[in-house]
Amino acid sequence: MSNPIFSRRAFTLGALAATTGVTACGNGVGGTGAQQIDARVAATVNEMYRRYPNTIPLAKRSSGMLVMPLVTQAGFGLGGAYGRGALLVNDITVDYYSLVKGSGGLQIGAQQYAHVLFFMTEPALLDFRRSPGWAAGAGVEYVISDKADSVAAETTTVLAPVVAAVFGQAGLRIGATLEGAKYTRIIP
Repeated sequence: MSNPIFSRRAFTLGALAATTGVTACGNGVGGTGAQQIDARVAATVNEMYRRYPNTIPLAKRSSGMLVMPLVTQAGFGLGGAYGRGALLVNDITVDYYSLVKGSGGLQIGAQQYAHVLFFMTEPALLDFRRSPGWAAGAGVEYVISDKADSVAAETTTVLAPVVAAVFGQAGLRIGATLEGAKYTRIIP
């Protein structure tokens, strides 16, 4: 009979290693630098505008948009997510960012999704850019939910300085949330 402590420890370490491997390199964004991120960002923005036209006026009113074209999230007890994207101000890339998220609890599966953060006020954008590592919290309002239904842009812009659109979910995990995600400036 095997030692139950060793089995639990081995299972936990194995799950953490598998999750880390999937989240760190499984999203396909890394490796070729800024040009690939820029191309994916442009494609993501075009797809968002096509599928969710209510985001067009939202983008026009925003001070900037952080576009994360592909975030890979996986978990088996312990979980994590990773992605890379770009901050656009006046439709021009000004910085590149990575997203890292960890989670624990009852979870199993993997998914990929895209998301865009709309900074609706100049102070919100400046806070984000000046932060050494900005964390998304419960104060982020969703303009497109994880069920792909749209909320009127006029309603959300009044309520929150940061508005999120999460879309394009694919995988075996239910729901995508940005709460607890940490964004850090990178050099691709």
